[in-house]
Amino acid sequence: MGSEPVGTGWRDADSHDAIEVRGARENNLADVSLDIPKRRLTVFTGVSGSGKSSLVFGTIAAESQRLINETYTAFLQSFMPSLGRPDVDALRNLSAAILVDQERMGANSRSTVGTATDANTMLRIIFSRLGTPRVGSASAFSFNLAEGMCPRCEGLGRVTDIDVNQLVDVERSLNEGAITVPNFGVDAWYTQAYINSGLVDPDAKLKDYTPAQWDDFLHKPPTKVKIGSSAITYEGLVVKLRRLYLSKDRESMQPHIRAFVDRAVVFTTCPDCAGSRLNAAALASKVEGRTIAECSAMQVSELAEFVRGIDAESVGPLLGTLRETLDSLVEIGLGYLSLDRESGTLSGGEAQRVKMVRHLGSSLTDITYVFDEPTVGLHPHDIQRMNDLLLRLRDKGNTVLVVEHKPETIEIADHVVDLGPGAGPAGGQVCFSGDVPGLRASGTLTGRHLGHRARLRERARQARGHLSITGATLHNLRDVSVDIPLGVLTVVTGVAGSGKSSLIHGSLPGRDGVVVVDQSAIRGSRRSNPATYTGLLDPIRAAFAKANGVKAALFSANSEGACQNCKGIGLVYTDLAMMAGVASVCERCEGKRFTPEVLTHTLRGKDISQVLAMSVEQVRDFFTERGVRAVLDRLADVGLGYLGLGQPLTTLSGGERQRVKLAIRMAEKATTYVLDEPTTGLHLADVDQLLALLDRLVDDGNTVIVIEHHQAVMAHADWIIDLGPGAGHDGGRVVFTGTPADLVASGDSLTATHLRKYLS
Repeated sequence: MGSEPVGTGWRDADSHDAIEVRGARENNLADVSLDIPKRRLTVFTGVSGSGKSSLVFGTIAAESQRLINETYTAFLQSFMPSLGRPDVDALRNLSAAILVDQERMGANSRSTVGTATDANTMLRIIFSRLGTPRVGSASAFSFNLAEGMCPRCEGLGRVTDIDVNQLVDVERSLNEGAITVPNFGVDAWYTQAYINSGLVDPDAKLKDYTPAQWDDFLHKPPTKVKIGSSAITYEGLVVKLRRLYLSKDRESMQPHIRAFVDRAVVFTTCPDCAGSRLNAAALASKVEGRTIAECSAMQVSELAEFVRGIDAESVGPLLGTLRETLDSLVEIGLGYLSLDRESGTLSGGEAQRVKMVRHLGSSLTDITYVFDEPTVGLHPHDIQRMNDLLLRLRDKGNTVLVVEHKPETIEIADHVVDLGPGAGPAGGQVCFSGDVPGLRASGTLTGRHLGHRARLRERARQARGHLSITGATLHNLRDVSVDIPLGVLTVVTGVAGSGKSSLIHGSLPGRDGVVVVDQSAIRGSRRSNPATYTGLLDPIRAAFAKANGVKAALFSANSEGACQNCKGIGLVYTDLAMMAGVASVCERCEGKRFTPEVLTHTLRGKDISQVLAMSVEQVRDFFTERGVRAVLDRLADVGLGYLGLGQPLTTLSGGERQRVKLAIRMAEKATTYVLDEPTTGLHLADVDQLLALLDRLVDDGNTVIVIEHHQAVMAHADWIIDLGPGAGHDGGRVVFTGTPADLVASGDSLTATHLRKYLS
C-alpha cells in the first residue's frame, strides 16, 4: 500500500477527521477502501483510466450530492436530476461537495464572464447609484432584461441576416423544388402552403417573380389566406424560418438543421448598440467618464484598476466585493478576459477557473472542493498561482480533493492517493496513500516519474519548407506573421491568453492537408462507445454476418438485434416517481444488450457481446480482418489499448476522448496535424508514449504542430514558437522562434525561464 498506513500521518484526532471509503467498486475500482484526511489538500494520481475520477467524482462527490438532494422534499426532488447511489459499501464523514470541473459553461449567448461571476450584477448596481445621467434601477443596465436590453438585437449584441441564396434556387419554380431548406420538399405541408396560396405562380421560376411577388414569398407577415375550404396562416419564407429556427437554441437542433442554419444565417454586429447589447439610455449613463459597456469590454486587469479609482461611500462595500472578484480573476491567471466575453467561448480550463472565483470569497467552511486537473491550459508560470489558490481554499478549513498529473501540483499535497497500477481492468487499486516523500520512495509508476525529465534533442530535425501565417489579427494578435516549419515537430507555447489558439486555430484549419484535433467535446449518448464512434462496429458486424450467413443489422444494439426489454442499453432505468431513479442491469439480457438469438451466432467461438466486452488490445489479438486491425492499431498507438470496445463514451475522461478523436483523424489523408494540448489527462509516464507517437507521425513524413504548455513536449520539439510576453493586451506577439536549445540558451521569456528550470 505504501510507506504509511492508510488513514494516518496528518494529525492525531478522532475518526471524523477522515473521509472513510469502504468497498468502492464504481467502474473499474477493485473494492477500494481508504481514509482521506479532512481539511487537507489531497491529490489523486495515476495513469489515465486508473480509476481516479471513478473514486473522486463517481463515488465521493456523487454520494455527497445525492445525500444533499435527499434532504429536500420528494416534491422538490422530482425537479432534480436523478442520481443513483454509487457502488460502494460505505462512505462516512462526508461533507457537502462542490465540483469545480472542466465542463464547458454552455453555449448560451446570454451568459458571459460577467454574469457567471456576478461581477456584472455588482457593476449594474454601481452604475444605477453613481451613473450620470441617472437611468433607473440596476435592471436598466441589464442586457438580459427588457428595461436594459437593446430592442433591436434583444440584448444579444448581434443581429441575424438570412442569405436567401441558401434558401432557394431561383432557376426553379416552387413545383420544381425551388425551396432548398431541410424539411421543405415539394410535398411538404409548408411548401404546399406556398404553392396553393394564390400569392405566387407555383410554375413560374423564382427569378421571374415581380418585386411584389418576391416580397410576398419571402417577407409577408402572418396573414390569413384561404386554401380550398380551409383558412390558414400564411407567412413569408424568411419570416417562417426566423420563427422556426432562429428563435431556438442552436444546440437543441438536429444536426442537419444546425448545418443548414450555419450556412444560411449570417451574424452581424447590431447597428443600434454597436454590439454592446444595451439600449441608448443605459449607454448614455457614465461613471468616471466610462459607460457600463466600456467597462465590460475592458480587460479584467484594466477594469480592476479602474474600479480602484472609484471613491464613493454609498457603494463602498459593493466596490470592495467587486475589486476582490476582479483581483481573484487576475490572480487566477484570467486577467486577460473581459466581462463581456461569452461563457461558451471559454476553454475547459478557463471555465474551471471562472467557476473557482465564485468560491474564493465564500464564507462557507468545511466544504469538500473537488477539482479536475485545475492546471489544464496553464503555463508553468500560472501553475504556481493556481497552487496558491488551492492552498487558500484548504487554509479556510476546507477539504480539497484534486485529480492531477502535473508534478508541480502533486508537490504541494498534504496527502497523495496513487491509483493503478495500470488502466481499465489493470487499474482500480490503491498503490500508495501517504505524503509526497513517501510517494517518491514508493516505487509506484507515479513515484518513479515524479522527478523524470525529458531531455533536449541532440540534433533537431531539419524543415522541408514552411507553412506561412501572415498578418494574423484575430482577438489579441498584433499583425502576427510567422513561418511554421514543415516536416518537423513544432510546439506553440506561451502563457494562457497569449494568443496561441488564436494564431493556430484562426489561421490553419481549412488549409489543404491540415487536420485539427482540438478540445471540443465528443457528442455521444450512453449508447455511444469506442466501437460505434470509430466506425469499428461496422466491419465487426460484417464479419459476424458473413460467418453466420445472417443480416449485419442483427449485431447492432441500436437496431434489430437489440434486447427489447432494455432497448439495447444493457440497463433498465426505473423511474421512482418523485424519488431518484435507479439504473439496474437488464434481467432479460443480463446486461449483454442483445437478444438470445443474436448471441447464438458466434465468430471464432465468441458472441458479439463478448467481443464488445474485450479491451482494444484483446480485440487486436482476436481480429485478423484488415479493416478492423487498422483502427485498433491506431487506438493502441494513442495509448488506449486498455479501453473497452463497448464502454460508453460518457464514462471516458477528457484525455481519453481527445485521444479517441486523434486515433480517428490519423486515418485521414493529412500531411499536417494540429493538436491542442494533447497531454491533457496524461500521466507523467504516458507523456513519453505521446512523444513517441508524435515522433512517429513526423518520421512518417508529416508535419506536427502542438499547442502545449508541458515542458517535456517543449524540450522534445524541433522548433518552438513562443507567444507573449504576457496575456490579453500584453500578449499577441511572437517573442521567440527557434530550437528549444536556443530558447534555453538565450531566451528571456517566461517560457525560457521555466524551461531552463525544468531542464536543470
